[in-house]
Amino acid sequence: MIPDAPSSGYTVWFTGLSGAGKTTVSRLVAAELARSGVHVEVLDGDVVRTHLSKGLGFSKEDRDTNIERIGWVASRLARAGTAVVVAAISPYEASRRRARELTEAFAPFLEVHVRASVEECARRDPKGLYARALAGELADFTGVSAPYEEPLTPELMLDTELDEPEASAGRVIKMLGARGLFR
Repeated sequence: MIPDAPSSGYTVWFTGLSGAGKTTVSRLVAAELARSGVHVEVLDGDVVRTHLSKGLGFSKEDRDTNIERIGWVASRLARAGTAVVVAAISPYEASRRRARELTEAFAPFLEVHVRASVEECARRDPKGLYARALAGELADFTGVSAPYEEPLTPELMLDTELDEPEASAGRVIKMLGARGLFR
């Protein structure tokens, strides 16, 4: 058995509604980390669903399973010393807490709530998913016909209706620096 030695890895978990800006901000953060020589991996919810969670639907149970899978992978990467950047809606507090527990057994976990109103997310939506959900054509759509439980105590909250993506990414990098995770 491999001992649980301290690692230099960590997980930054971006959560928020579809269209809030999780992917945009997380990619900017990951790019900055990589430019500085940090080994970084991005686990984007849409990409993970295509590969690791193919076949799962959008019921509460399937969403919880998806988030637990992402959390498990993030924990293993962080344990190996990787900076892991996760961008996943992760609508339920309990499943985010479980992802935190999986990671914190080995490395720091920082939850970032990327906040934008349903109206703003619908305005940004290039695929028209919000329009379809609001018209009743999509069941179990987070923020419309399925709940989104806002984080109770995230390490950082970003309001992407007020701040540009670059400013939001800068706040994340600053938080990492303040915690000794990035120089």
